[in-house]
Amino acid sequence: MTKATAGKSAKGNGRKRKARTPNAAGAGKAKMKSAQAANSGQKPAPEKVAASNGKAIKNKVYERELARLQIELVKLQEWIKDRRLKVVVVFEGRDAAGKGGVIKRITQSLNPRVCRVVALGTPTERERGQWYFQRYVPHLPAEGEMILFDRSWYNRAGVERVMDFCTDDEYREFLRSCPEFERMLIRSGIILIKYWFSVSDEEQERRFQARIHDPTKRWKLSPMDLESRSRWFMYSKAKDDMFLHTDISRAPWFVVNADSKKRARLNCINHLLSMIPYEDLTPRPVTLPPRQEPVGYVRPPIEHQNFVPEVF
Repeated sequence: MTKATAGKSAKGNGRKRKARTPNAAGAGKAKMKSAQAANSGQKPAPEKVAASNGKAIKNKVYERELARLQIELVKLQEWIKDRRLKVVVVFEGRDAAGKGGVIKRITQSLNPRVCRVVALGTPTERERGQWYFQRYVPHLPAEGEMILFDRSWYNRAGVERVMDFCTDDEYREFLRSCPEFERMLIRSGIILIKYWFSVSDEEQERRFQARIHDPTKRWKLSPMDLESRSRWFMYSKAKDDMFLHTDISRAPWFVVNADSKKRARLNCINHLLSMIPYEDLTPRPVTLPPRQEPVGYVRPPIEHQNFVPEVF
């Protein structure tokens, strides 16, 4: 080895390597690999992910698995359209348990005309005078649709019960009628899947604190969220009573351990895919036709158009 070579080697060995951080490009590569496997007729094999032991899942594994699952969600979407299925997925759980994050990852690659999210606000004065389930019925799916309820009719068994927004009689009537309402949905041909996202006291507090210090997330903290902290065990009891009356055989509750957001997303999506048998009906790649020739067309002067300033 020459002195010059040895010097370069020593200099190279002493050089610090920058840590690689996951980014959108990494997630895009993972999705591309999954798409290539799907197009070749292969079903991408799931990554062997160790069960949660308090450690966060590696970003590289998370991105690869999420990309694989999102490809499968597209296949499920096409199956729902083709077989004209009606699917309702209910997402309930503690505040800051990660329901919205899972819903976002489910819908990210899907057609919003097939998979819709329903997140109703506070009921109006007119809705308060209706049959309790009436405000949810118009949002139920038609054939070939999947509806994701970001909170649902179970508000009555949770926040309304704990915060005294309903009377004891209204609460007891809900516990009696809810199982019958859901059985009626199932008899009508709706596939009903219910998830409860469970998060520990310590993890919920950590997420609340993160929201307080992040201006882009502070809007997520409502007065009701803050009040829920002071009534933690009242919510626990309300959830236990709700499960006791509504965990029925035809529409059971599935609990998602949500202390790790990324694991919760993967586990929930993987379970959702297992609940509906489907086949791959994904449209195959197509060939674009040549662009039409501009015969007789003259583009108007661009000076007559209003352009967005190119600040970046």
